[in-house]
Amino acid sequence: MFPGATTPRDEPSAPGGTAVGRPTAAEPVHPPVAPPADGEDRATEAALRPKDLDGFIGQERVREQLDLVLRAARQRGATADHVLLSGAPGLGKTTLAMIIAEEMEAPLRITSGPAIQHPGDLAAVLASLAGGEILFLDEIHRMSRPAEEMLYLAMEDFRVDIVVGTGLDATAMSLDLPPFTLVGATVRAGLLLPPLRDRFGFTAHMEFYDPAELERVVHRSARLMEVEIDTDGAAEIAGRSRGTPRIANRLLRRVRDYAQVTADGVVTRRIASAALGVYEVDGRGLDRLDRAVLHALLKLFGGGPVGLSTLAVAVGEERETVAEVAEPFLVREGLLARTPRGRVATPAAWAHLGLVPPPGPSWAASPGQQRSDDVGQDEPPGGRTGRATSLAAPRHRPPPR
Repeated sequence: MFPGATTPRDEPSAPGGTAVGRPTAAEPVHPPVAPPADGEDRATEAALRPKDLDGFIGQERVREQLDLVLRAARQRGATADHVLLSGAPGLGKTTLAMIIAEEMEAPLRITSGPAIQHPGDLAAVLASLAGGEILFLDEIHRMSRPAEEMLYLAMEDFRVDIVVGTGLDATAMSLDLPPFTLVGATVRAGLLLPPLRDRFGFTAHMEFYDPAELERVVHRSARLMEVEIDTDGAAEIAGRSRGTPRIANRLLRRVRDYAQVTADGVVTRRIASAALGVYEVDGRGLDRLDRAVLHALLKLFGGGPVGLSTLAVAVGEERETVAEVAEPFLVREGLLARTPRGRVATPAAWAHLGLVPPPGPSWAASPGQQRSDDVGQDEPPGGRTGRATSLAAPRHRPPPR
């Protein structure tokens, strides 16, 4: 690791994604009383992260563009432009931030949007930056609006304006900052205000990985973990990893444990399939929660439509868990659809669970009825406002006198 870097305490495995539990500028880090039980897994996760762009697998277009940005900055002897990385969790945003710091030979400072709820929090972080330092701001969309407005000036003019004192004793001060590079990461780029997005010199969207790329990730991770795995075993793990390297590495560790305990330690297709069956990950990558949602939708509600809150109660989870954890993958796999009347199962969902759909009208909304901005609200038939649709009978009005 490069000098002066601040490392996360509990980050996901390579190559990338958002991390959780990381220390921030507002949180002092205290050494644990005893070594954590999962210290070996944490060391493994850190070792799996590539250290440069050449070792980063996938995201070819993003790597090519980012390489040009960083090379040009090094040739000019200047700091790199601010970088915004967006995409689903686990695709490599944190890893790319670390690679940017490594490529620029600069220290890395890591914090997150939820930790910056006041302008003073941001001012404290910015004031402590050294020249050329990389500031990685994870979940940047969750930063408070006042702090975000302060960040505009800091990114553009390398200056922050702060107010010291209150009332008549208040004094405005302008604090000059050394040039730095901000790397922002978000899973919801649409929540960023346009003035903030416009101040990033380079923006990149991380795409899901295809199975061939995930096989390369699995082979690389297995080599670093000293796990013997054949081509079919790697393909089996890659096919159940939801297009996400973080999930592929997590499944590889669990398959390694199964092979170590029940076999000779060699991961084959049969061993991988048996291991992932123990951990309730099926052939398409659906886990227990995904299948519970589909089972409730098909068996209890006949394939829908059903509201999100009702579906969440049926599976015993919070609606946010169903909407943010299970639903995106089910929609991307074509197993579930959103309609104005609620969630409905597709024919592929019935086929995946080996069930026969009941006779009746098609699940799909007719043209012009399906609304793309449905965000999971339980709505009355008339829509979000509850007003009657154009198909409702008109209200009777008495004739004019």
